[in-house]
Amino acid sequence: MEIRSSASLHENATNKVSQTQVANVDKPVIYQVFTRLFGNTQTANVPWGTKAQNGVGKFSDFTPKALESIKSLGVSHIWYTGVPHHALVGDYQTYDIGLDDPDVVKGRAGSPYAVKDYYNVNPDLADDPAKRLEEFEALIARTHAAGMKVVIDIVPNHVARGYHSLSAPHGVSDFGADDNTRLAYARDNDFYYVVGTPFEVPDLSQDLKPLGGQAHPLVDGKFEEFPAKWTGNGARAAKPDQNDWYETVKINYGIKPDGSIDHPQLPKGFDSKSVAEHYAFWQQVPKQSIPSSWHKFNQITQYWLAKGVDGFRYDMAEMVPVAFWSYLNSNIKQTNPDALLLAEVYTPSRYRDYIHLGKMDYLYDKVGLYDSLKAIIQGKAGTPAIERDRKSVADIAGHMLHFLENHDEQRIASPEFAGDPKSALPAMVISTTLSEAPTLFYFGQEVGEDGSEEAGFGKPSRTSIFDYIGVPAHQRFMNQGKFDGGQSSPDELSLRAYYAKLLNLSHSLSALSGEYGDLHRANIDLGKGYDEALFAFSRFDDKQKVIIISNFAKDKSKQVTLKLPAALIKRWQLAPGTYPLKEVLSDNMPNTPLTLTAKGGQVTLELAPLESKVLVVGEK
Repeated sequence: MEIRSSASLHENATNKVSQTQVANVDKPVIYQVFTRLFGNTQTANVPWGTKAQNGVGKFSDFTPKALESIKSLGVSHIWYTGVPHHALVGDYQTYDIGLDDPDVVKGRAGSPYAVKDYYNVNPDLADDPAKRLEEFEALIARTHAAGMKVVIDIVPNHVARGYHSLSAPHGVSDFGADDNTRLAYARDNDFYYVVGTPFEVPDLSQDLKPLGGQAHPLVDGKFEEFPAKWTGNGARAAKPDQNDWYETVKINYGIKPDGSIDHPQLPKGFDSKSVAEHYAFWQQVPKQSIPSSWHKFNQITQYWLAKGVDGFRYDMAEMVPVAFWSYLNSNIKQTNPDALLLAEVYTPSRYRDYIHLGKMDYLYDKVGLYDSLKAIIQGKAGTPAIERDRKSVADIAGHMLHFLENHDEQRIASPEFAGDPKSALPAMVISTTLSEAPTLFYFGQEVGEDGSEEAGFGKPSRTSIFDYIGVPAHQRFMNQGKFDGGQSSPDELSLRAYYAKLLNLSHSLSALSGEYGDLHRANIDLGKGYDEALFAFSRFDDKQKVIIISNFAKDKSKQVTLKLPAALIKRWQLAPGTYPLKEVLSDNMPNTPLTLTAKGGQVTLELAPLESKVLVVGEK
């Protein structure tokens, strides 16, 4: 596929879309940014490097110019990953912050999912750590001023082993502060305990040694914790395995060790109740019958809502009871009905419970569309898998978040995924336009970041979330804070321009929030050039009708006569005749207009390798 590659293309696209207001947030575009990596300009990339060696980004790097650049991509929400104060290997004792033991920290910069203080933010991200919370509040204000909303992480399943809040409001106690540690389980204990037994650091293989084996005063294979707590992934041994989430401890939500339920449950039929009805139900449940951990997370989310945060991404949400989500999310929606609530859930059989009972807005469409699109890109599957996955969630399609990258997944441009960011463009078009669900993309994806750095803890192909590192393709576009692509290659600029055009279309085409019309099954067996390297469908509402087709073939053009079923033409209420088609994604117009007959319609198309077309059907 040929994408025009010039600096002027990027500049024209950016100037055009930066003037576009994101009006239709019914189909959000969420930009996930790893906050400590975004503004870092240092390029040494020493494995296990310190902040001095490898650098670290700050809240202040999200300048109005930076935010304008993000907004130009069609973004409605920024998910600032790694904001809550988590365990890290750094000395902030001057600010009364206790040292974290590297024996229970993954990487040098630490995992953002081992939170040690939910009422403050990562001091690494502040120019003045003493004012770190104020600096984040200022970032919230800047983001809002730029016309976007703010999402942060909440990790309900586990916290860091050294959890201790320095900033909790009066009357709010730490997780575990009031636990009876003589009991393995009690409903109002925040943690589970291995009674009478001290915690032991796991035996780690050489590649997982703290700080890569570098000397440190606290690296001694020991961490004081008595009695030992269950590990975050539910491991019950006082000495967890190296593959366990040993840096974290499991939160108790009123589930006994034998799996039986020890918390209030929703009455039968609440899957059809409104969020307001869920809130009303929990208001009449005696507070003393609700587990301590539930109250604590409600306090945490209300704290951040009061500071202007507009939504939350929930880590490993399915490891927490659905009833808790009803309680928490209905409280959140009572405070802010427009709050965006996104959950990481990987069990398709449970999707509907988390949506209808748990009152989640959106779930990851990972075990389904993402997995299939990745397999198609890699040549391991054909496009019928897309239709299969679409049908499997058709009743909840608007709740299934689509993505091709996030911090957990391999970078598209990595050899382990596709090796070339252009290979994924047909999938990105489908992911963005297939339903009314939001689109998520990861910072650097739009310029082809490949995740090849050896950062320390973890392996290349994913940009490290554990260590201080630079992100080269993103840094080239950032150009020392100018955000003008001044160091980017022509291919990187043209890729970003393509993303900007596609993602802005998801707001400007009203049909993309409308109904779905199947074209794949109507064409796959006709023998008119349509095969399993192609995928076509339509989206429409009462204002607009759009035909979308993508060619996944990397080295073959496709000549195809695309047939529209008579039932679809009837739904569109179009009389027989000829209708012009406007291509709104690329510059390549279709070979013929749409010709309608009493028995349906057809259009002849030629698609270059990896090309997609988004065709708006016009009037006769």
